[in-house]
Amino acid sequence: MSQISRRALMGAGMGTMGLAFAGCALAKRPPSATGSNDFVRVDGIHFKLKDETYRYVGANIWYGAYLGSTASFGDRARLVKELDDLKALGVSNLRVLGSSELSPLINSLDPAFSNKPGDYNADLLTGLDFLLAEMGKRDMKAVLYLTNFWEWSGGMVTYQYWTNGGNYINMNDPAHPWPAFADFSAQFYASGAAKEAYYNYIRMLLGRTNSVTGKAYKDDATVMAWQLSNEPRPGGSDANIKAHVEDYYGWIKDSAALIRSLAPNHLVSLGHEGLMGANNSEEIVIKAHEHIDYLTAHIWPQNWSWVDKDDLGGSFDAGAQKVQAYIDAHIAIAQKLNKPLVFEEFGFPRDNINYDAGTPTTYKDRFYGLIYKAVEDAIAHNTPVAGSNFWAWGGAGRALHADHHMLRGETAFVGDPPHEPQGWYSVFNTDTSTQALIRAHAANLKKIKAG
Repeated sequence: MSQISRRALMGAGMGTMGLAFAGCALAKRPPSATGSNDFVRVDGIHFKLKDETYRYVGANIWYGAYLGSTASFGDRARLVKELDDLKALGVSNLRVLGSSELSPLINSLDPAFSNKPGDYNADLLTGLDFLLAEMGKRDMKAVLYLTNFWEWSGGMVTYQYWTNGGNYINMNDPAHPWPAFADFSAQFYASGAAKEAYYNYIRMLLGRTNSVTGKAYKDDATVMAWQLSNEPRPGGSDANIKAHVEDYYGWIKDSAALIRSLAPNHLVSLGHEGLMGANNSEEIVIKAHEHIDYLTAHIWPQNWSWVDKDDLGGSFDAGAQKVQAYIDAHIAIAQKLNKPLVFEEFGFPRDNINYDAGTPTTYKDRFYGLIYKAVEDAIAHNTPVAGSNFWAWGGAGRALHADHHMLRGETAFVGDPPHEPQGWYSVFNTDTSTQALIRAHAANLKKIKAG
């Protein structure tokens, strides 16, 4: 697997397995008695907020807490401007990195929220405090993911490195070709020591009091959901998944229970890609969401080779058909689960796979238009679709180097994490045509009658 295809999955097609776990929706949790209307909750296939159906246009801005810090890597003035720009577009939901692990892995973040188990970075935690405070001022909701299946923020491999005597492998290491990294990362689910370090971080964070607002995190309605991980797969190879999938389900169940015990007013999300993150097993997707409040799906046409990077124009229509089929498949799964569905990551490259702000976005805009129309149509027909978060807001960030590679410790944050070309999937503050689509979509959602 190439360095820039970390979301790719070996094997084509979207065949599914039997629905052994259909109808396993959670019992509806009653809202909290104190300020309950300020928290997003689930009511069947819909989110509710202030007793109204909650739907949203969202963005990914993984680096929000980094900008929010007063340390040398932070830039609060930029963060405030980015939030204002997103608010002006109609964006009301942000998916943000809420944990990172300092790691020996190539292309991983430095600094990180955790230096090692129990040693947490106060600068980043106060950066997250500031981000949530500023989001609250703008009536935005946050989805915060609590680790990563992939290498760029340290993630599950780093938790294992910390607790297994220092063993790890790098993504895209020629000595460990795909799916070796995914299989190694998935060993996390069976490691008691690695999971305990992860749980301790969750206990610390959800027990935190915001240094800016003075509000306990567990009582902060700015948080919509805590997400167990970014794109947690049960493994890479079919054989590995079969051998260890029960550990995966157990980790999901136990993690969700811990979060609910600490922050009962908040939703619990998995952060899953959907079928492409489960080797196309519908059974796994359904079982994985048994103890989760809502379903997520991610859509990556270039990463999954649904379009040809050397011929975006010629391959776009065929790719669009696969995108629509993927959307429809997950709507059907969400209906069986009787839970809301969010397309919380979707991205497309600029023309000619150019990474620079100001270069054309012809096919990127067509892709955004496709996603937004599908969301609007699904909502108009009262399906479980509740919103989307594009990947990702680059705003005023720009690549520092001609090769668009982010060096360890650099802070000119764009929407693309450090393992990917800086600008690959970013929406910059100069991308007026893409922003017009986002703005129009936000306006269209407001016109659709609530279910």
